[in-house]
Amino acid sequence: MRPALAAAALTAALAAVLHVPAPAQEARLPDIGSSAATVISPSEQAEYGAMMLSQLRYYGYTLEDPLLLSWLRAMGQRLAASSDDPKQPFTFFLLRDRQINAFATLGGYIGVNAGLVLAADHEDGVAAVLSHEIAHVTQAHVLRAVEQAQRDRVPIMLAMLGAIALAQGAGGNSADDATMAALASAQGLMVQRMIDYTRSNEAEADRIGIRTLSRAGYDVDAMAGFFQTLQASVRSNISGSREGTPDYLQTHPVTTSRISEARERARQIASAPQGFVPTTSQRDNLLLPSSLRIGAALPAHGATGLFPWARERLRVLSADTPAAAVREYERLARSGELDDAQRYGQAVAHYLDGKPATAATALAALLERHPGDTWLELALAQSLARAGRTEEADARFEALVARMPHSRPVALTYAEMLNERNTRAAGNRAQALLRPLLAGAGDDPVFQQTYARASEIAGDPVRAGEAYAEAAFLNGRPEQALLQLNTLKRRDDLDYYARARIDARIAAITPVVLELHRQGIRDEDINRR
Repeated sequence: MRPALAAAALTAALAAVLHVPAPAQEARLPDIGSSAATVISPSEQAEYGAMMLSQLRYYGYTLEDPLLLSWLRAMGQRLAASSDDPKQPFTFFLLRDRQINAFATLGGYIGVNAGLVLAADHEDGVAAVLSHEIAHVTQAHVLRAVEQAQRDRVPIMLAMLGAIALAQGAGGNSADDATMAALASAQGLMVQRMIDYTRSNEAEADRIGIRTLSRAGYDVDAMAGFFQTLQASVRSNISGSREGTPDYLQTHPVTTSRISEARERARQIASAPQGFVPTTSQRDNLLLPSSLRIGAALPAHGATGLFPWARERLRVLSADTPAAAVREYERLARSGELDDAQRYGQAVAHYLDGKPATAATALAALLERHPGDTWLELALAQSLARAGRTEEADARFEALVARMPHSRPVALTYAEMLNERNTRAAGNRAQALLRPLLAGAGDDPVFQQTYARASEIAGDPVRAGEAYAEAAFLNGRPEQALLQLNTLKRRDDLDYYARARIDARIAAITPVVLELHRQGIRDEDINRR
């Protein structure tokens, strides 16, 4: 079977399994006797979400920038903590695609396309979309869709991997294109279009999402405002084709009445007694008198204040090339004077385009207007290091470390610059920066890769090997990770603790690899040897 046809066959079969629409349910009823939570256990949901993310990483769809992820995750976790189920774990990640889209899938994994952030005018709009997707998870809309599709165990991510494996197995010059086509098709089916949300699902997610926005201190009108922005993008679609419609609107249709309903819900929350935002448990608890008003104190915070920097950094990192990003800013400058955030983005583009001195000059001027800004400080230190002004760069990095000793973006950015020097002293310093953060970096491939390189040049091959294997696993290469760990285990200089760590990871990764083999999926690079 030709790879494209094979991928199409698998994804079509997958669509048949997953695209069974959930029954309409206009009123929210108590969840009595529902089997949704038993279709796929919480641990299996987390495994599917993690496998999906690892595959998106492997094929280069994700954007793993430490600064952008720290911004997105701070916003997402703040909203999640203000949701109706604050104990539900969430993982927020970015995709470099400039299509306007966001999605939620099993295990609380929520992805946001670069295009959605670029389409927003302020952070509240992005927060509105995140709060809506969080509600799809907390209200079990994702899980119910899977239950409705098939009550037995649904190997969602493995089916996607199967499409990729068939495309890869064909070999030849077209294999890479077929693989990417298979992944894109599968991603569209599995993630962005896996759920045909009913009208009641969407209304419930809007209602609960707006309440979450309010609890987190964001503008409750932001959801209706962002819906209007999306609607305007449809009107600008001259052809009127589905292909020209943002992906988000294909899975979350927006109508004038829906916008009006969102505005009315926002008005009701805004006019409620100050500080009172009822939670689901308060609203539905029949043991409490209806007149009782238990307030959930509204946080004083709202937007992070980082949105302008984040949007421009995302504009640069989602561009096809740094040179393309530079040209994009040149076009923006022809339409009007660039603001400070856009100048920051332009400087980052110049830095990535091999012009660190130009970037350093622009960033130094911006810092005079925004003294102490972390994003500007980091970009300037990077530019100075690449421009050969090492002592100045290190002084700035060390000042940032002293000011924010537990900052992941600061530690990672400085460590990456140190690793580029390829000296034992630089490796030791990079290790020292990253070691305090190691315990919380188990799901962070960029951290693991950076720590591995630092350990390698510092002369610590065991730690380097462990971290390289972890990075491979998180980037969708579990078979390669297992091979690296088994090779590392044969070293005769392992102490008791290192051997115990390696044995534990081998025991955890082996079942994943065996299941992939059972599905006929093998790492092509390993099997060519």
